[in-house]
Amino acid sequence: MIELKNISFNYKNNAALKDVNILIRQGECVALVGPNGSGKSTFLKILNGILIPNEGEYIFNEEYITSKKLENSKFSKLFHKKIGFVFQNSDAQLFCSTVYEEIAFGPRQIGLKEEEVNKRVYDCMKLLQIEELKHREPYNLSGGEKKKVAIASVLSLNPEVLVLDEPMNGIDPKGKKFLRDFLIKLNESGKTIICSTHDFEYVQGVFKRALVFSENHTIIRDDSFNKVINDELFLQQNNIK
Repeated sequence: MIELKNISFNYKNNAALKDVNILIRQGECVALVGPNGSGKSTFLKILNGILIPNEGEYIFNEEYITSKKLENSKFSKLFHKKIGFVFQNSDAQLFCSTVYEEIAFGPRQIGLKEEEVNKRVYDCMKLLQIEELKHREPYNLSGGEKKKVAIASVLSLNPEVLVLDEPMNGIDPKGKKFLRDFLIKLNESGKTIICSTHDFEYVQGVFKRALVFSENHTIIRDDSFNKVINDELFLQQNNIK
């Protein structure tokens, strides 16, 4: 479903990713782990077409993803309908006047009728248990509430792939448990989940596979998630906490 071939990316003269080769199949639930600055967020942004690699090829559903294709609004809308990105900082993602309008924004952008938009909004609010926030301003919500609204706004497009950057950040333990259980249910329903995390305590049982990023911006291990997080010597040697 997702294939990266010899992907490298630089921010000016600073390497963020070096020669990454990865295949992710439909329905997988994959965690990205590694120290801060190792390239996890860059990897996720490339998957979502926010960044274009300096070298290498990105293939999604057997289609090469290029800057030229993403400049085509029709192609871009179809691509972003299939793969949704939840930012680490919810404030960077939320911009509408109410929670309802926030969740409705994506479906309206792809031209759905208002009746279908309304149905999707209510379905997503129910899934995330945020019906009571419908008329609230997103910027006035708690960290956990903002995260739920951000996820709902992505799910309203019904993407095949959900990409999340450190989703547990800024959430209390109750919210983390809810999100853990929610990600498991999403994956069981057939969604492909790709998520960066360092919060191992709260993601037990979610992921089957882990991609480990190093301080040298390469992927140094592709293994069972449980094997990786229980390998204390490996985690210590690679500055992964």
